[in-house]
Amino acid sequence: MTEYSVQTNARTTGYPRARRIRFRFGDPEPMAKYFAGGDMVFSHFIAGLSAAFPPGEESFIRSVRRFADQISDPELKKRVTGFIGQEATHGHHHRQLNEKLAEMGYPVEWYDSPAAIERSKRIEERLPALLHLAATAAAEHYTAVLAERTLAKAEIQALAGDPEVRNLMNWHAFEELEHKSVAFDLYRAMDGTEAMRIMTMATLLALTLPLTAVGLTVSLSRDPDARRYPLSLAKEMVTLFRGPIFRGIGRELALYLRPGFHPDDIETTELLERWRAELFGNDGDLVDHLK
Repeated sequence: MTEYSVQTNARTTGYPRARRIRFRFGDPEPMAKYFAGGDMVFSHFIAGLSAAFPPGEESFIRSVRRFADQISDPELKKRVTGFIGQEATHGHHHRQLNEKLAEMGYPVEWYDSPAAIERSKRIEERLPALLHLAATAAAEHYTAVLAERTLAKAEIQALAGDPEVRNLMNWHAFEELEHKSVAFDLYRAMDGTEAMRIMTMATLLALTLPLTAVGLTVSLSRDPDARRYPLSLAKEMVTLFRGPIFRGIGRELALYLRPGFHPDDIETTELLERWRAELFGNDGDLVDHLK
């Protein structure tokens, strides 16, 4: 089998590592059904993200494992190991939140059911391994852009509502920025072409708004409480797509389409250091969550 190597990007510091952590959703205070400040649409949006994360991250893990025995660069090998550990931990804790969301009536099983996961695996088996990895690298750019926005914008911090949901999203966002370039560097190490990388992202970009709108519509249509307030839903839908989550996001996502782009071209080192102290410093928000 041919071996490949990659020069680790000089701006990459340390290795991503999985943290042993725990969250207590609805304990001691029960979660409100519309936990995002009473906003029905944004609550369903967060629920949809959380539902999609476990199967998505398991797919990302499978995509990098398909090349695990071809990595010759020891630095990249350590980073891939850290990436797998973090993604597995993310999926575990989002499934814990998803159990609570299901109890509250959110249709999270639509995304994360054994049947849906099995369908995903069958699709992956038909994909060329390098295309699967290209899709992971592109999706990691999505999560990195959302993570940076989550951590950098006070107005997004205020939207989460429930404190423990906010803790989960901040921890997840922080670790997404820690490993944002791992799948990309592995793709390059496996001689992935610029044409495939760019076309894969262009396809994902074209699907973003339609899939988001369909997912939200399906989720809200299955919520009998939300259906009682169609005007409020319409207003909240407009607010979501015009608000800080989506405002200007197309330009940031499209940076990936530039020939020669690298995820570390987007500087997030200072943001990571600030949030390392916020979350895990002596008086950090998540110190008491660490095992």
